[in-house]
Formats: sequence, C-alpha cells, structure tokens
Amino acid sequence: MKRFIGFVKKEFYHIFRDKRSLFILFGMPVAQILLFGFAITNEINNVDIAIFDKSNDVTTQEIIHKISASKYFSLKQQIQNEAEIETVFQKGKVHAVLVFENEFKKNLTKNNTAKVHIITDATDPNTANSITNYISAIIGSYRQQINKNDTFDYQIETKSRMAYNPELKSVFMFVPGVMTIILMLVSAMMTSISITREKELGTMEILLVSPLKPFQVIVGKVIPYIFLSIINAIVIVLLSIFIFKMPVQGSLLLLALESVLFIITSLSLGILISTVSATQQTAMMISLMGLMLPTILLSGFIFPVSSMPLPLQVISNIIPAKWFILILKGIMLKGVGLFFIWKETLILISMTLFFIALSVKKYKIRLE
Repeated sequence: MKRFIGFVKKEFYHIFRDKRSLFILFGMPVAQILLFGFAITNEINNVDIAIFDKSNDVTTQEIIHKISASKYFSLKQQIQNEAEIETVFQKGKVHAVLVFENEFKKNLTKNNTAKVHIITDATDPNTANSITNYISAIIGSYRQQINKNDTFDYQIETKSRMAYNPELKSVFMFVPGVMTIILMLVSAMMTSISITREKELGTMEILLVSPLKPFQVIVGKVIPYIFLSIINAIVIVLLSIFIFKMPVQGSLLLLALESVLFIITSLSLGILISTVSATQQTAMMISLMGLMLPTILLSGFIFPVSSMPLPLQVISNIIPAKWFILILKGIMLKGVGLFFIWKETLILISMTLFFIALSVKKYKIRLE
C-alpha cells in the first residue's frame, strides 16, 4: 500500500512540475468558460444603425432618441437620401437603417397611423431578426407611452426588409464561416503539424543543412497545402452555388484572389506555430485551441462581435478569420468590389507579413 501511495505522489509531482499539464488542467477550463460565457449570446448590444428621417419632426426625433438611448443601438450616421442606404450596407458601417416617412407627425395626428421602415443587413439572418424585433419593441413602447394620456389610439406601423437575404436562409451565414474554418484548419494546422513532424523526427536539421536553402525547405513544405486548400475553396464555393443556391453577386476573380490571400495568411500562421512547437501534439493543441475556438466564437461567424464585451471585441481584431468572413459576405452576398473591402484586404496582408517576419526571426535564432 505504501508503494502505491508513493507512486500516486510521484504522479502528482510530475503533473505539478509540468507547466503544460497544469495549463490544460486548470487554465484551459477557466479560459473556455469565460470565452463561452461572454462570447456566446443571442442578445444584441451597441449595434450600429443609420437613420433616414424624411420628416425630421418632433415625433421622429423622440423615437430616434429613444432608440439611440437604449443600450442595444448606437446611432452611427444620418442618411440624406435613399442612394446612401445601399452604400452604408456595402461598406459594412451599419447593420440596420430606419426610414421615417414624409410628414410622420402629421400622419400620426391626422390619420392616427404613421410608418417606419426597418431595413436590416440579413447576411447574418439571426442578428437581422433580433435587430428588427428589438426596434419594433422600442417603437411599440413609445406608442404605448403616447397613448396613455390621449383618447386617440395612435398606430405606428413597422415594416421590415431583409437586405441581401430576404428569405433569411441560414446557409448564407454558414457557408462563409465554414469555408473560413476549413481553410484555416487545413492551411494552419496541417502545415504546423507537417513541419513539427520533421523537427520531432530529427529530419528538419538534415533538411536545413542540405543544398536547399532554409526558405526553400519551408516553401516546399507549404506548397502542397496551398494547392489542397485552393481545391477545398473551389469545392465549397461550387457546393454553395449549385447545392445550396447561394448567390455570388460579386467578382469570382476577386473572390479567388481573396481566398488565396487568406490561405497564405493561414499558412504563415501555421509556420509560426511550428516554430514554437516541439512536438506534433503541441502543434495540434495550439492549432485547435488557439485557432478553431476563436475562429468560431470571436470571428462573427455565429455570434455578433458588436454584442461582445469590449475586451473580446479588441481581441477579435487580431483573428484573421473575422476579416475574411467580412470579405466573403461582401463579395458573395453584397456584390462589392475591392473599393469596399480594401481595409480588410490590407489587414490580411499585414498579418501575413507579420507572421512571416516572426517565423523568419524564430528560425534564424534556432539556426544560430
């Protein structure tokens, strides 16, 4: 029995001496519960909206103030004409536009009825539905408020329109997200495991002292994954078009170029992971926990980033998947060109260069 107790004690000592084991046992559950608790939410907060007030009277201003004063919405800008509605949606500046009809107050007092048109960006149908319901509820609350001390029963009708996805098909939201996850995992995880396997088996040193230059070795390792990832992207786009009837409103050439850019970004991230991983198991753990969970939770794939706490919103900006999903939705659903997604494209290019620079620095240190 003493031998058994001594053996158990020894195992405890091994666990507590191994920092990675302690992180998996205690750090990972805490990180996951915090991440899931704050990121997974169907509520909306601080959603950017725009107003097109054709009437611009006291009543419309009261409604606008009531909506913008709530914690759910933030008034981003005032629109002066209908042509601007499409532009603000394409730029991704707002998630909804409220249109008040002409002579709103006059219609309300004279005919007891006035109309508000709610136009939402339905590239994310769940969020669009929530925005419509929240705005309708606030307007309904205002209607009850003005009817309290009046003998007339004033009616404010809300009419909604779902832009880019009128049928609210959820597949329009999932295809860009699934494409992003697959490309990220195939490119980053498989590349990091492939390079780490060479290090673990001791063949990386042999390759580095071969006639091939170090950068040629690394490029040679990642080229097959570029080819496989491009095939995956083509298959996903074809399935989405012909099976799920998802439209591609924008340029296929631009979509292809942006996909290749994201694949290169993911590959460079995989190379960076390989520089800090000594074993394939470590590389896989970093790839799954450090890439897959943030990609699903913090990229805006399923849950709106604007509804998350500010620290998570800041963290989401360093996740390449967030910017690629915005690019995919812009090209496929909104039909935008490079003029509208240049910022996201520039961010992906900057991330790629940053990951490559770090990887080169790490490998130089190891070679020395």
